[in-house]
Amino acid sequence: MHGQVVEKSWLTPTLVRVVLGGGDLERFSMVDAADAYVNLAFPPPGAPYDAEFEPAQVREHHDRQWWPARRRYTVRAWDPSTAQLTIDFVVHGDVGVAGAWAVHAEPGDVLVLEGPSGGYRPDPEADWLLMVGDESAVPAIAAALETVPAGMLAVVRVLCDGPEHDLDLACSGNLALSWVHRLGDGHDEELLPAAVRDLSFPRGRVDAFIHGEATEIREIRKHLLVERGLARADMSCSPYWRRDMTDEAWREVKRDFVRAMDEDVAPVG
Repeated sequence: MHGQVVEKSWLTPTLVRVVLGGGDLERFSMVDAADAYVNLAFPPPGAPYDAEFEPAQVREHHDRQWWPARRRYTVRAWDPSTAQLTIDFVVHGDVGVAGAWAVHAEPGDVLVLEGPSGGYRPDPEADWLLMVGDESAVPAIAAALETVPAGMLAVVRVLCDGPEHDLDLACSGNLALSWVHRLGDGHDEELLPAAVRDLSFPRGRVDAFIHGEATEIREIRKHLLVERGLARADMSCSPYWRRDMTDEAWREVKRDFVRAMDEDVAPVG
């Protein structure tokens, strides 16, 4: 499946919104999930196939050096009436594959994708919601907030580089949003876990959505499960990326890292 860039805008200095349309996006079938995601496929420079391609066929008929890089991104919005798909990209100049593509994307550029998939939706039966992450989790948090029922409390803590990176997030419930700003003093990875530790939890069952940088998410998950006593079934948690690692290096170790996260909270004896 593929679409073409029809619109591009900068939401913050490091967050780029790309709207895709055309192509064969009429085949896109949205899942009932606030964390819906698609797998994007980026061909290497000089790839010996067209911009419109099927990833499976490329892997079957071409050497590995020509296989497209695959990256998973949140569906920020899907408009079935126009068959337009919105994806927000966190970018850091030309670093990485997907972010660099978004920086240079122009109307008409083709983007190949597979999906969508997803499984999280805020539990309307919970007493309140907790959403925690960094810039990489903002699209999923923003999409999830749009599904929050009227009157429900949603406590949100988001880590970013500074006030110019803050966004106007909104929901139909009671939103308690705080942006946590990095200081660049070598202790930034401690800021988001500290913000969660400092929270006074309301009474009742919480439904938690915890996504972002691996080291920070691991610390927060352990705190919530061990010290706060949350049930695993009441938490959606995923380490999206890892500080000081490329996307490729992180993909190689992610499974072992997630296993180690589980060992953090395994019963002793």
